[in-house]
Amino acid sequence: MTRQVAILGAGIVGACSAVEALRRGFQVTIVDPAEPGGEQAASYGNGCWLSPMSVIPPAVPGLWRKVPKFLMDPLGPLAIRWSYFPTVAPWLIRYLRAGWTWPQVEATARALRPLVVDAPALHAALAEEAGVSHLIERRGLIYIYPSRADFEAEATVWEIRHKVGVRWIELDANDLRQREPDLDRRYTFGVMVEEGGHCNDPGAYTAALVAHAVGQGAVLRRAAAKGFAIEGGRLKAVQTDQGDIPADAAVIAAGAYAKPLAAAAGDVVPLETERGYHAELADPEVSPRHGLMPSDGKMSVMRTANGLRCAGQVEIAGLAAAPNWKRAEILRDHLLRCFPGLPRDLPAERVKVWMGHRPSMPDGMPCLGPSSATPDIIHAFGHGHTGLVAGARTGRVVAALLAGGMPEIPLASFDPRRFA
Repeated sequence: MTRQVAILGAGIVGACSAVEALRRGFQVTIVDPAEPGGEQAASYGNGCWLSPMSVIPPAVPGLWRKVPKFLMDPLGPLAIRWSYFPTVAPWLIRYLRAGWTWPQVEATARALRPLVVDAPALHAALAEEAGVSHLIERRGLIYIYPSRADFEAEATVWEIRHKVGVRWIELDANDLRQREPDLDRRYTFGVMVEEGGHCNDPGAYTAALVAHAVGQGAVLRRAAAKGFAIEGGRLKAVQTDQGDIPADAAVIAAGAYAKPLAAAAGDVVPLETERGYHAELADPEVSPRHGLMPSDGKMSVMRTANGLRCAGQVEIAGLAAAPNWKRAEILRDHLLRCFPGLPRDLPAERVKVWMGHRPSMPDGMPCLGPSSATPDIIHAFGHGHTGLVAGARTGRVVAALLAGGMPEIPLASFDPRRFA
């Protein structure tokens, strides 16, 4: 009997999981109340990077010293709203402790690397299959620094990346000018990771994967999943606001909204939302050739199908708080500092701003594996800053778990029960 699988969430993880589940011959229903790839989704507004070097957790040794600043500066690169601090404090303590020592950071990097390695190639194959191969580009990614000394200040982070297999090419000022002639000349050193790539329209890519899945036989249900009907340790149906959906397997890929579903599947997880912003300039006068990460901004800069996007910022304020659009204005201003060729007096109508919710676990690693209530329910959420890049591999892992097989990468570090 063919297994009936409900994929809860139509973001990049859910979309990739649906395609891979169909490849295994399962009947698939994708459940999401909103438009796949729509502006409400993290998969729409992320930084576009397909970065196999995204293995360093957000918290690193010494970060705890900056917590008072995070509380006092609402416009810093990482900010915590005072009103939300009592709620997030337990998560924040776990967040800081997870990166307390460099050996802990290295252990996380070793766990994450198999999840993101070869990501540009995996996404390129999925995009070609879905008829949107033009949305994935494999040109490499460049971290840019004002000086070599600024790069060397991050030596420990780069040493860990090297230990887990990341390789790069160092670029002096002349090399950087040759590769990125529009870049401000205050940047005199760069590190190019050739295995990196990018998606030039993540929202359209996610929507295309879902459409491809539907074209292969999946059903898209506009509904909000609420829980599960489980009898004798086996899944019978997914409960939604539009009625029950019969299923003997389910994948929780609901991103920042996965926490109550995980609880309904027997796992209490410390999932939090890291609110991220982007500013995207239409019809830019400059066009970087690669994805760029300025060290003095910690933001991704990318030429997209719709303009020039600068994405980043971390704001801890929960799901319900209103956006602080000044944070997006900071990103816009950073674009102006990066590229002298942009006009200083940009009209507001040329800049589109966005805010979304990264689903983040305190240790910087996703929840990926069977639930406590039943092996019929698979957790696949909490990827934080690696949702897009890790989506393709996650989909393959999910399909292997649904088939009762052995996943192609180790999953022990991602066990949803690690926080019990």
